[in-house]
Amino acid sequence: MSETNEYDVIIVGYGDAGAAAAIEAAGNGARVLVLDRSYGGGASALSGGVVYAGGGTRYQKQAGYEDTVENLYRYLKLEVEGAVDDETLRRFCEQSPGMIPWLEEQGATFASSLAPYKTSYPTDAHYLYFSGNEKAWPYTEHAEPAPRGHRTVAKGLASGKVLWQALAGAAARKGVTFVPLANVSELLVEDGAVVGVKYRVLEADHPNAARHRRLTRSSAKLGNWSPDLVKGTVSKINRLWEEGAVEREARASAVVLAAGGFIYNPDWVAQYAPEFTEISPLGTPGDDGAGIRLGMEAGGTVDRMGRITAWRFLSPPSAWIEGVTVGLDGRRIANEDLYGATHGDVLMREFGGKGWAVYDSDTWKEARSQFWSQTPLLSKLQAAYLMTVGHTKARTLDALAAKIGVDPAGLRATVEAYNRGLADGSGDPAHKQPDVSMPVAKAPFYAFDISVDASPFYPIPGLTLGGLVVDGETGGVAREDGSVIPGLYAAGRTAVGVCSNSYLSGLSLADCIFSGRRAGRDAAVTAKRGALEQA
Repeated sequence: MSETNEYDVIIVGYGDAGAAAAIEAAGNGARVLVLDRSYGGGASALSGGVVYAGGGTRYQKQAGYEDTVENLYRYLKLEVEGAVDDETLRRFCEQSPGMIPWLEEQGATFASSLAPYKTSYPTDAHYLYFSGNEKAWPYTEHAEPAPRGHRTVAKGLASGKVLWQALAGAAARKGVTFVPLANVSELLVEDGAVVGVKYRVLEADHPNAARHRRLTRSSAKLGNWSPDLVKGTVSKINRLWEEGAVEREARASAVVLAAGGFIYNPDWVAQYAPEFTEISPLGTPGDDGAGIRLGMEAGGTVDRMGRITAWRFLSPPSAWIEGVTVGLDGRRIANEDLYGATHGDVLMREFGGKGWAVYDSDTWKEARSQFWSQTPLLSKLQAAYLMTVGHTKARTLDALAAKIGVDPAGLRATVEAYNRGLADGSGDPAHKQPDVSMPVAKAPFYAFDISVDASPFYPIPGLTLGGLVVDGETGGVAREDGSVIPGLYAAGRTAVGVCSNSYLSGLSLADCIFSGRRAGRDAAVTAKRGALEQA
């Protein structure tokens, strides 16, 4: 059974990158078809809905910060470390102040209520915050700190879903055709150019469709944070699709691959980043590298495949930044005020994913006092675990080291050097900022395990950052020799982008918007050119 449909642009995957591409392509006159393996949203809809934007947004100014494009560029150049060329990074920074207004045009809402404390994710009282390393060494040596995490206004954990719904609604208003439960298996290639796709789809009128939707809705959010708990449900969902899916084909002048990363592909993770095999995959089962594979089969090349972000957030509560983190040999891991993914990267790559966070009684009490005011729901669950059964306590540092399996001499040397720097005014040897540096001196002492295998109640989640190499101006998928495959584009985590070296809260979604719009615009141009040539 086969049907052929004609469009100008086909988009594979419907998270924020796919939606941004659809909006731009349709806005430039293209007939757009979007195919998604699930119901749309992907990892974007399950995210915190934070968009990293700077250079002088309205909300930064309302919060009292005069950020500039050049200041943003100086900061991001350290984070990006060549993942994209300087010209592409500069374009991203120049377009950054206008990203939030563009999202508002699509129906999203933002606000300038600034979180007054260090946090990995703010409560519903705050929608602007320092969402990366802006206030941490060595980044403060190169750029003035400014808050750039713009969280979509929504209650609780719904910000990501609300942002994606705004984009999908805008795409629908522009006439974009969306087909869910459609799994693209092959790109159609003629004379070296991509001209369409083959896919299988469970159509809405099939008897399995209603049950498939119910099971997917009930397991999506839980599966994002604890995939092992929904393995049985996911298997049922897959069986329902396999039993009812039929073959289809669609043709177009351009195809945009926006199907996410590959964190749910354990073979690829083991191949490209074996030190990250124990992290908890963050995303959806659709993040299995299918979009990247399609691009590779068409002749595209990949890069940064070994870059995987591992999130070991210490805060909230913010007091948990004030202690010290050490490896099993007692050495300091890094300055604790680094963003959680940056700290987690050091933990995974240099300490084998093993470490502990250590505090004295004053800091522990402070953290407990911040529990209700600083922690959103998910952070409350993790903090409650750590404050009850998830920590170790002892009267001396040596006794604590013995209990947690850390070298006592190493721990003692680290804490003594830290305390000495705070006492004599020279500062923390690891350069943690003074306002979050408190001595570890008053007994009893506390510690909790920050290792990759610490507990299912305190996992290290993560996602992949590498993907298909694309042209910086168009988003066209590149071959190994640098030439671009005609008719093929990639965006979001399917492609190498501004966050393919270092992850910050909001930078991946910002890159999805930036790269999706870029690919959608050029794909529409390609479609117009093709139509003129045929005429």
